[in-house]
Amino acid sequence: MTHPTSTALPTHGLQLRTLVTAAGELQMSLVHEPVPRPGADEVVIQVQATPINPSDIGLLFGAADMRTAKVSGTGSSAVVTAQMPPAAQKAMAARAGQSLPAGNEGAGLVVAAGSSPAAQKLLGKTVAGIGGAMYAQYRALHVSQCLLLPADASPADGASCFVNPLTALGMTETMRREGHKALVHTAAASNLGQMLNRICQKDGIPLVNIVRKPEQEALLRQQGAKYVCNLSSASFMDDLTQALVETGATIGFDATGGGKLGGQILTCMEAAINKTAKEYSRYGSNTHKQVYLYGGLDVSPTEFNRSFGMAWGMGGWLLFPYMAKIGAEATQALKNRVASELKTTFASHYAQEISLADALTLEAIAGYGQRATGAKYLINPSL
Repeated sequence: MTHPTSTALPTHGLQLRTLVTAAGELQMSLVHEPVPRPGADEVVIQVQATPINPSDIGLLFGAADMRTAKVSGTGSSAVVTAQMPPAAQKAMAARAGQSLPAGNEGAGLVVAAGSSPAAQKLLGKTVAGIGGAMYAQYRALHVSQCLLLPADASPADGASCFVNPLTALGMTETMRREGHKALVHTAAASNLGQMLNRICQKDGIPLVNIVRKPEQEALLRQQGAKYVCNLSSASFMDDLTQALVETGATIGFDATGGGKLGGQILTCMEAAINKTAKEYSRYGSNTHKQVYLYGGLDVSPTEFNRSFGMAWGMGGWLLFPYMAKIGAEATQALKNRVASELKTTFASHYAQEISLADALTLEAIAGYGQRATGAKYLINPSL
């Protein structure tokens, strides 16, 4: 089987773009972009699978109210428009007038490669890539941004092997490096949450899962989760405290970001520690408790009452700054683990596979825009 070189590539390919106008209107459309030619250490990937992650939706939709979304045109000529609430327009001012590509990660066939040995080694291979602008038929990436997939892995198998797997592994790595022995995770029935559950079971890490619905609790328990706390239960705070007593978890990762949940986790951590405290301190326990906000599913302000002593922290956590912090060698070790367990620990599942044009239909937007458990979409730009 032969594979095309750079001379056999088409001149143009489709790319999904998102634009916020100065008047406060969101526009999503497909544009014909020149197919890139690779530099010495680059490869060109024919993208065949790229997931729609919550972080991608944040860029695609901006602050628009998608209930106002309308579509003009059809197929690759379709344009989606939606209005932003006046209060949100100021926050989007820096984006005004910029047509931005989207899609953090994806996978596909390397159809052209630069002159370096590292690039040539990937020619004709199926790789995963990360670097933005993956909602496109062709994407050029540096070889360091690519991960060679196992021979039996499809592009769909490898499409989500960066953001969710490395985020989940980054959580357990942060836990170890900061001296904790167990952790708490919210929105735990998500694709990422299920992956984290498998990692923790495999690595023997006690994990406290927080969900919002009984069916999410049932799902995680079916997958072997021991500690699952339902936020909608009247006994949630007591249940969480008891799970923290049993696990000793003193670090948490909160996908909601806003609301009271981050503070509730710290409060329950302090209550769990005090259940075994040998003496009273009016300043609270000396055990450091940490909650990292890594998502924004709840866009309301973050609220908390300081009922957890003085040894605590609440801050932000993002994957790419974390990888930069731990360095290339440690990051590569995490990537290697993902590749070796791609179809087991790090397997992802999708509700729908759609084309680039399908992504601009109101039906698809309503599906992937809900960010719901079991509603993850996969774009196949080659369709």
